[in-house]
Amino acid sequence: MNAAPLSTLTTDTAAPRTAIEPSILYFGTPVVLLSTENPDGSSNLAPISSAWALDRTVVLGLGRDGQTAQNLGSRPDLVINLPDPALWPAVERLAPLTGRNPVPATKAQGCRYEPDKFTAAGLHSAPSHTVRPPRVAECPLQLEARAEQVRPDVSGDFVIVEAVVRKVHADPRIVVPGTDHIDPATWSPLIYNFRHYFGLGPELGHSYRTRTPVQTEQ
Repeated sequence: MNAAPLSTLTTDTAAPRTAIEPSILYFGTPVVLLSTENPDGSSNLAPISSAWALDRTVVLGLGRDGQTAQNLGSRPDLVINLPDPALWPAVERLAPLTGRNPVPATKAQGCRYEPDKFTAAGLHSAPSHTVRPPRVAECPLQLEARAEQVRPDVSGDFVIVEAVVRKVHADPRIVVPGTDHIDPATWSPLIYNFRHYFGLGPELGHSYRTRTPVQTEQ
């Protein structure tokens, strides 16, 4: 029997629901690559999938024992790099790597130490303008920021970071010409959906607050 179409699944209020206990709750969140500064002045690069924005503040969720959390505790500068879907192989190359040596026992099995993550991922660094860590040259969106608050979450296993964005760099191809607006018709973030990588599908509609051109049906 074929599965029901997605449109039916999302609109059928009479359909039953099943109580489940998923191991993770990454229900379609953007992937970001965080570049931070190590104690010796070198750069660390780490992928995360817990990030959301409140105006110029970006809230990040990090593993407590990772090098990124360690770095931000004493060196608050960072760059929040947003890859597009084509960069998912580079993100996955970073996934099993850590900048901590020795590797913390809390890291997933198969995780290994790598001091030069840019090279390991096949990515290139670009100098930042307002912070010390470099940007990821391949990422269409790069947010230079400073961690203004770093604190443990309620479980004690993670760290919550509130970072204030200082400068935004964007590929001109994803900017509405003559404006400071990102064009949602040309920009597609890399989405982490229950540990699988996705891009965006076709536009479904728009908010009444949008300031960018509205896509019309052909």
